[in-house]
Amino acid sequence: MKKFRKVLDGLTTSSPGATVGSPSCGSAAGTPTAAPTPKEIDVQETLVSENFQLCKTVRHGFPYQPTALAFDPVQKILAIGSRSGGVRILGRPGVDCYCQHESGAAVLQLQFLINEGALVSACADDTLHLWNLRQRRPAILHSLKFNRERITFCHLPFQSKWLYVGTERGNTHIVNIESFVLSGYVIMWNKAIELSTKTHPGPVVHLSDSPKDEGKLLIGFESGTIVQWDLRGKKADFRIYYDEAIHSVSWHHEGKQFMCSHSDGSLTLWNLRNTTKPFQVTFPHGKIQRDARKESCKPILKVEYKTCRNSEPFVIFSGGLSYDKAGRRPALTIMHGKAITVLEMDYPIVEFMVLCETPYNNEVQEPYAVVVLLEKDLIVVDLTQSNYPVFENPYPMDIHESPVTCTAYFADCPPDIIPILYSIGAKHKKTGYSQKEWPISGGTWTLGSHTYPEIIITGHADGSIKFWDASAITLQMLYKMKTSKVFEKPKPGEGRAAELVEEDPFAIQMVSWCPQSRMFCVVGISAHIILYRFSKYDANTQIVSLEVRLQCDSDDVISPSENENNPSFSEPGSHSPQPHHQHQHPASPGSRTPEGIKDSIPCLKVKDRAVRVPPGYQSELVIQLLWVDGEPPQQITSLDINSAYGLLAFGNCNGLAVVDYLQKTVILCMSTLDLYGSTDPYQRLTRSPRRNRQSTSGLTELTDNQQSIDMERNKSPTSGHASRRAMLQQLHGVTMYSHDEHHSTTSYCWSDRESRENSFTRSRSSSVSSIDRDTKEAVTTLQFGESYGRKNDVLPTPCLWVGTSLGVVLLIPMSIPTDQEERMEEPVTMGVSGAVLMLKGSVLRFSFLDCMGALIQPPYEVWRDHNAPEDPDRPRRRKLVHFSPSSSQDACGDGHLAVVCSERQAKVFLMPSQSCLFVHNITESSFVLRADVVSVCNSVCLACFCANGHVMTLSLPSLRPLMDVNYLPLTDMRIARTFYFTNGGQALYLSSPTEVQRITYSQEMCDNLQEMLGELFTPIETPEAQNRGFLKGFFGGNAHTFDREELFGEAAAGKASRSLAQHIPGQGGVEGMKVAASGVVGELARARIALDERGQRLGELEERTALMMTSAEAFSKHAHELMLKCKDKKWYQF
Repeated sequence: MKKFRKVLDGLTTSSPGATVGSPSCGSAAGTPTAAPTPKEIDVQETLVSENFQLCKTVRHGFPYQPTALAFDPVQKILAIGSRSGGVRILGRPGVDCYCQHESGAAVLQLQFLINEGALVSACADDTLHLWNLRQRRPAILHSLKFNRERITFCHLPFQSKWLYVGTERGNTHIVNIESFVLSGYVIMWNKAIELSTKTHPGPVVHLSDSPKDEGKLLIGFESGTIVQWDLRGKKADFRIYYDEAIHSVSWHHEGKQFMCSHSDGSLTLWNLRNTTKPFQVTFPHGKIQRDARKESCKPILKVEYKTCRNSEPFVIFSGGLSYDKAGRRPALTIMHGKAITVLEMDYPIVEFMVLCETPYNNEVQEPYAVVVLLEKDLIVVDLTQSNYPVFENPYPMDIHESPVTCTAYFADCPPDIIPILYSIGAKHKKTGYSQKEWPISGGTWTLGSHTYPEIIITGHADGSIKFWDASAITLQMLYKMKTSKVFEKPKPGEGRAAELVEEDPFAIQMVSWCPQSRMFCVVGISAHIILYRFSKYDANTQIVSLEVRLQCDSDDVISPSENENNPSFSEPGSHSPQPHHQHQHPASPGSRTPEGIKDSIPCLKVKDRAVRVPPGYQSELVIQLLWVDGEPPQQITSLDINSAYGLLAFGNCNGLAVVDYLQKTVILCMSTLDLYGSTDPYQRLTRSPRRNRQSTSGLTELTDNQQSIDMERNKSPTSGHASRRAMLQQLHGVTMYSHDEHHSTTSYCWSDRESRENSFTRSRSSSVSSIDRDTKEAVTTLQFGESYGRKNDVLPTPCLWVGTSLGVVLLIPMSIPTDQEERMEEPVTMGVSGAVLMLKGSVLRFSFLDCMGALIQPPYEVWRDHNAPEDPDRPRRRKLVHFSPSSSQDACGDGHLAVVCSERQAKVFLMPSQSCLFVHNITESSFVLRADVVSVCNSVCLACFCANGHVMTLSLPSLRPLMDVNYLPLTDMRIARTFYFTNGGQALYLSSPTEVQRITYSQEMCDNLQEMLGELFTPIETPEAQNRGFLKGFFGGNAHTFDREELFGEAAAGKASRSLAQHIPGQGGVEGMKVAASGVVGELARARIALDERGQRLGELEERTALMMTSAEAFSKHAHELMLKCKDKKWYQF
């Protein structure tokens, strides 16, 4: 009894969170008593909780739902605000920073403090924020919350510390940028307009200081009223009342005239000499009709009026097109002299900004480019060339070119793969870009010392695949391929694909990539798999197609007694599906049975002619599941490929199929029930046939009680119970089709799905392991590897590990010929009577460790180019790399550890004894969506992402909890579908439909993150203002003598009402920066800031010292004069 207790003590001490001896460790899984003593498994675990910390690293892609744009013309950095409160700051490639307002309120406007390293943001919750950009992770220094008025427009003059804020009530307030408090100086709307005016002028839509005189403020009201306010005299110089609503105003640099854009599509030019009527009115796109009337035009939302030294001024505006042409795309119009150029855009224009050579508004502007922010793109137009070409965008802004449907992340790739992919992808780059350098070139970024090759793969709704270089926290597209080129184009409205997924029949569900062998496999939504080989040569190839019948009758009543006598599939050896080329199939693509029911046809038609394929990934094999008795094939839920074995395995909710892609044959195709044989651990209950068939399509939810999707979605989160299986089936792309010929099939597209995915609830079905409601058992994960298929095996053999949605693990041993010639001729045999292990919940991941705790990689074939010219002296032979479990285990004997993770728990088994060494229940209230065994700090751990937003890591093999962070407050299906862990303590997910968020859970990487990030602010001398000359200075007003401090300071204007706005100190002050900045770079930044502050103080001290010296000299002089005067006087003469 003491000995048994010691064993238990050893297990519990090595796994504090484990539930040793729990019922889940049943006879099939092994019990702790059968486990070896700790002496037999002596793994020195090096990972501790201090090795882990979760933080965001960088965000890639286009800002989702952008709302605002700003540019610093001296620092040359760009800021983009979004509807969710995000701010992206971009500089030269590598300088890419993401900030987030805690409130999540939409960003209305952004204003740089030019060349000051700061940014002001105005949000929809009527709060102003001041961001400090002099640190690699910007932080808020101050916030100012308006309580009684809504912010509509902000303006910050160059080199001014006073921000003008216009409100919805028509008032203009003034904020001190340094202290972030309101000045007592307010321009009330009723003072700005004439007393005789009976109507309210509307919200403030424009504020700007006159280039001629900074003491004059131009205020534009929405109704069409424009007022120039004399800040010194506190009165209006002039008022303009126009009958069309104003959208924007732009000054001529001399300050004598300005241009307005209006809601009727017109531009008005006003001269300050005569403000009673506009100097010029134009309708740039309004043609004169036959009845001499102007055709109605859309509003011109913004206009910029920019002057040039050697040519006519530029007038650039958005909108203003005529209403008569339906379907016309949004446009940016460039008027240069008499030439009018209309640049049509792919998406609506959110904002644009003209980039000029000078930051001063009273100098000739010399525009050189225009930045156009679209709803889903960012483009920069070169204004220095007459054809206005666009610059090539160095940022990865086209991730969402087609909606992202799946992701994969590979860290520490072979170093040669990135240059090869880049060289092939570079041949297909677009041309016609501007030859000039990208104008947004601010900030500094250097390649950090902690870099290694990383690749991100994205699959898209149109069937395209993109490979991205993700090294050193940057992102650059390497190579793009289109899987749809394998298939014939489906005709609109007809064909088999139209009935299944009309919008996106080629959408990618999952990818599998082996960087060493360069084999690449994709799974599509139309139940198809495409296998690709990599080649540096182009080739003419005939696409080989295999069609697999993997379907069971859902109306069959399945019971234990019927399983043996009437299996839903034939014996694997008797009627194994045979491969055939697409064009040799006896049934025509549109064939139907006499009753009109589709049978034995795939969803898509593979090209049956020889095609020329360019260098890169070339299709080797296409596998398609077939329709059976009018039922479309179930979508594929799991996939694994092994280049050393030459095998590809996939499964769905009906069963499992294994394909020999070297011989192009199907070697196994059977239902999940048949895989058990006589070892089925479940008592299958009878199931009544489904009576009410409902038409669904695409990646839809499946509830436990077969309720409709709409009914499930309409439930409240508190009362509804989302099915675990529904979640996982939607995550992996499973669809339970139940088609009725009387119901029309609804079309499906990814954009519709995006709105559905945001309403994901975390509630769970109470019947977690019950299978009485749905007897179908999906194959949820697969893994090839060297293992022990049976308990009495002495040597490891090739095996296929199969995990199901009911928590069952099946081992299928295989016999693969070793000789190369035999491998191409002799069949691969598989025995389906292997071991059976049990876990709680659907199985998600397998991984294998040796008895020293090191990760065992799957065997692979070294890449060789199949299209390379033959060398008669060196015949091609397959070069295989094996990682046998027994190769490095002289000290601890044969065997290996198998790590199995399900949606509820993780287990570690010792093979071949199949004894369960460690168990850890990961979650009771939620379920795991993604699990991976990854390498961190020269060791391995199990990383899990749960549906409740928790990210956690467990040690291996003892399954000790190392980290558990409630990272995401709410998970939606997009994140669940795209979350991916990789080595080096990194992970990614799709944070929005257009952005990829990368995170790290490694303390080491968090420590080195400051070094890896780009520097936003670089010390640059502010360009000097041009010499205005004597006459211009004399007659041009006294702009340079204007002192805002005298007008707006507390001494002159008093304090603003406390109830009007509330000052909120930010976390980005000196104290906040001490916490936020870390490492050597943070120390340097703090030292530099301290040095600047010290220099400023020394400068002030020097000024005070000079004043004291002058005062002392004057005192000395007076004292000397007094001494001379009184020198010869007697005491009584005073």
